[in-house]
Amino acid sequence: MLSAMPLGVAFTLFAACTLVIGVAGTQLARIVDDLADRTGLGEAIAGAVLMGMATSLSGLVLSVSAALADRPVLAMSNALGGIAVQTLFLTVADLVYRRANLEHAAASLGNLLQGGLLLCLLALVLVGRFAPDWTLLAVHPVTPLMVLVYLFGLRLAERTRDQPMWRPAQTRETAPDLPDPRALARSALALWLSFAGLALALGVSGWLMEGAAAVIAAETGLGQSVVGTLMTAVVTSLPELVTTIAAVRRGALTLAVAGIIGGNAFDTLFMAASDLAYRGGSIYHAIPDGVALWVALSLLMTAILMVGMIHRERLGPGRIGFESLAIAGCYLAGALMLVVASP
Repeated sequence: MLSAMPLGVAFTLFAACTLVIGVAGTQLARIVDDLADRTGLGEAIAGAVLMGMATSLSGLVLSVSAALADRPVLAMSNALGGIAVQTLFLTVADLVYRRANLEHAAASLGNLLQGGLLLCLLALVLVGRFAPDWTLLAVHPVTPLMVLVYLFGLRLAERTRDQPMWRPAQTRETAPDLPDPRALARSALALWLSFAGLALALGVSGWLMEGAAAVIAAETGLGQSVVGTLMTAVVTSLPELVTTIAAVRRGALTLAVAGIIGGNAFDTLFMAASDLAYRGGSIYHAIPDGVALWVALSLLMTAILMVGMIHRERLGPGRIGFESLAIAGCYLAGALMLVVASP
């Protein structure tokens, strides 16, 4: 039904879903920050798990829907483009936080561990692409391995939070993760219900947007890789942008960075879920080189981010860190190469 809509209706539906995703995402930072304090999870874990997963729901539903509809390029480009643009959003957040470099102020062992986990998961995607095209029930062996690595990484992050072997040095600009007394006064049930409602809205929006994106790709001639990487990936990642900016404005700096890195780690599971949904064999082997390039770019951008978190430059060019400028340069270069290479 969605694939038969006129182009004008597709653009209207796309814009409506964009609005819903933006509004719902705006509310999530406050809810997750309060849940982090109310449950005692801490901002790094809550940002990686709760906010990372919830804000990624629209993108997850879109990628899985595309894979089910035999559109593997759209499914994978949406997932990979989302990881890249969400990393870019930290540059935007760095611009908003004028007091110091965001990666310096939000120093966290949990964020470094999540970054390492993300590098491992992205590397597994490349392993899946270049490994033999072996499947069992049309599922590549890398897919269950990615899920296991993700779960192990979360467990490792939780254990490290409880028993850290080292801590980042505290400076005058470091923003500590302290509970907000107002969050402790709120009902946990009300917070969880609000969280579930917003997550549902994001998921439904992702399903509707997949149909609109397919029509736009076909009718405009842009192709699934361009639409997925530069359109749906940006829109379905809007919750990460608004929640990151909102978290920075609330002073929850660790939550802001954790939401991006944790969301990116969760977003790699889009590809695992899409491989399960895609019935044409290994989805890792069904994507063109132009889309696979974004795996390498995401690896590079994440590595630069981790170097920035370890180096902890207080003030760089434009009062942001060198890593923010480098990440922006990587993303713009990738977008230019994708547009030039598209038919």
